Amino acid sequence: MRKRILIADDSSTVRKFVLFTLKVKGFEVIAAVDGMDAMEKMPADGVDLIITDLNMPNMDGYEFIRSIRADDNLKSIPIIILSSESKAADKEKGMQAGANSYLVKPFNALKLQYEVAKYIN
Repeated sequence: MRKRILIADDSSTVRKFVLFTLKVKGFEVIAAVDGMDAMEKMPADGVDLIITDLNMPNMDGYEFIRSIRADDNLKSIPIIILSSESKAADKEKGMQAGANSYLVKPFNALKLQYEVAKYIN
């Protein structure tokens, strides 16, 4: 069975880039426009990894991460933040919310694939 990744980002350009970058590596990718949309699109049997932006409408990345970590069925899913926020305080806040890794936009496909490979074999 293909590994499944959920991406939450309000930028259609970023969603398309991530989708393409990960699909060429054989992953199934589910795309959502914000944290609320991602929670609604979360498959009943979960996903293998989550990639989320921080600044999104309806439910931002911090709240989305905290929601995942509060759910016993989802809390062990690795989460990578993909954000344009590059300050150390933003990274620390994201990690405290429960993220496993933090990438700053702009990013390249190889860096994203490397980060994903750290959590998915």
